Amino acid sequence: MQTSLAPLLSSAPPVSSTPSAKELYFLLEHGALAEHRHTARGYLDRQLQAARALQDDVPADVTEMGEWMRARSVAVGQQYRDYLDARRSGAPRRYFASKSHAMYFIKAVAPTKLVDGAWLFALLERWEDPDFRPLIQTYLEELGDGIAEKNHVVLYKKLLAGLECDQWRGLDDDKFVQGAIQLALAADAEHYLPEIVGYNLGYEQLPLHLLITSYELNELGIDPYYFTLHITVDNAGTGHAHKALQGVQQLMANAADPADFQRRMLDGYRLNDLGGCTTSVINEFDLEAELVQIMQDKSVVGQNMHSDYCRVAGRSINDWLAEPAQIPHMLLELENAGWIKRGEPAENSRFWKLIQSERAEMFGVFSSYEQQILRDWIATPRTATAQAPVAGARVISFRARQRAMETLGDGAATRPNASKPRGVIRHHPAREADLDAGDGGSELRRLEQRLAAAGSKPAAMTMLIDLMSPARHHSAAGLMATRIFRQLLA
Repeated sequence: MQTSLAPLLSSAPPVSSTPSAKELYFLLEHGALAEHRHTARGYLDRQLQAARALQDDVPADVTEMGEWMRARSVAVGQQYRDYLDARRSGAPRRYFASKSHAMYFIKAVAPTKLVDGAWLFALLERWEDPDFRPLIQTYLEELGDGIAEKNHVVLYKKLLAGLECDQWRGLDDDKFVQGAIQLALAADAEHYLPEIVGYNLGYEQLPLHLLITSYELNELGIDPYYFTLHITVDNAGTGHAHKALQGVQQLMANAADPADFQRRMLDGYRLNDLGGCTTSVINEFDLEAELVQIMQDKSVVGQNMHSDYCRVAGRSINDWLAEPAQIPHMLLELENAGWIKRGEPAENSRFWKLIQSERAEMFGVFSSYEQQILRDWIATPRTATAQAPVAGARVISFRARQRAMETLGDGAATRPNASKPRGVIRHHPAREADLDAGDGGSELRRLEQRLAAAGSKPAAMTMLIDLMSPARHHSAAGLMATRIFRQLLA
């Protein structure tokens, strides 16, 4: 049987523009996949050309891929044990020098995490083909099987909102490369099926950085659940890595030209190595540069908000803020004047008390993320490097804090539905979790009415698939559609 997806998406006129990763991401993020398919294809072809120049470690013999994957998993496990041994022996955190460093990372990878699983979306159209079942199941699990508390995008949105790290749209272009690739693959699955299969194979392998990231986020008091969820769900035994290999083997065996399918599959695998990655994002963090950027952004609206008596080094604050390039000098003068005491807890600085105290004159000016950047910058001695660990009070890990809350009888304040079993939901009325996802109950009732009038299972599935797109699956209607799709698929 020759594998084909035609016709998945309607044709669209060619678009001559060649957008950047960031521009394409914003074109596609709201769901206009078919409308911009040709633009996405031009972008993907450029990325594939770059990917072909990279190396990969995938065995040429597809029958050896299972052992290759298991060996990778064992090696990562050993490296993680070595990391834990080093930490127990007193080694510092490998990735995050401070909580603000970790929060910067969470914000910087948001464009990728907020389209998690998107590359598999269009494969839903082949729900009747058993060869596609492993990949479709992977997509459904990325969507949490329609349960808001397990939906990967819902989880990441909540993580960003809780940390007030949701100002990510101004990030540099390289932060959008992976998200743009995923959305572009979702827009053109008919043309890029082998590349999708290969990309999925690479993306679902368990990396060492995921294990270390989860450990250190918890250590810094940040909920690591989004990341630990991927550790369990991506396992090579029964998880997404295993399903990825099943997809490769089944679809390659049934391809018209297996050798060409494999060549293109490897191109897709290498796409994972383009753009910013976890370690590059972590390594680029510069605490002072981030603070200066924050202050420069604030200066746009704050330059005329201060009284003339607010003076530093003989100049008014309004004067300092009138030229954003002066911000580093202003911070130095605040330090020289004793308003900021570097290398000490932030609470010892008069400037901090303007932001956080009983009568803080600047209360509400800085978000939680911005405050953490400022706090860690103040606590870091000026002579320290940008990556030096920040001195300060011991941070209670997220899990320790959660256990303490449960012991005190405040379990309701912990992550909701953590102990509920993941199963097929047989009843579909609007749920509170759905309403929290952003839509009202009226849309869910309309969906129930439309499904009742669909007339056939294929018609119902088509209706559901539209609601399960990368732009919509995390809405109330999308979550409900996913639950129903899962049941009808069984």
